[in-house]
Amino acid sequence: MAYLTSLVATYLTKLRRNEEGVTAIEYGLIAGAIAVAIIAVLLALGDSIENMFQTTSDALNNVASGS
Repeated sequence: MAYLTSLVATYLTKLRRNEEGVTAIEYGLIAGAIAVAIIAVLLALGDSIENMFQTTSDALNNVASGS
C-alpha cells in the first residue's frame, strides 16, 4: 500500500510541475487578446486611417505628375 501511495504522490507531483500546456494556453489567450485589441482599434480609427492614406496617395500622385 505504501508503494501505491508513493507512486500516486510522485505522479501528482510531476503532473503539478508540468506547465507546458498551461504556458501554451496562456500564449494563445494573449495572442487572442492582442488580435481583438487590434481589430477594435482599426474599427474605431478606420475612417481616419483611410483618409490619411488617401491624402498621402493624392500627394504622391501630385508629385509624380509634376503638379
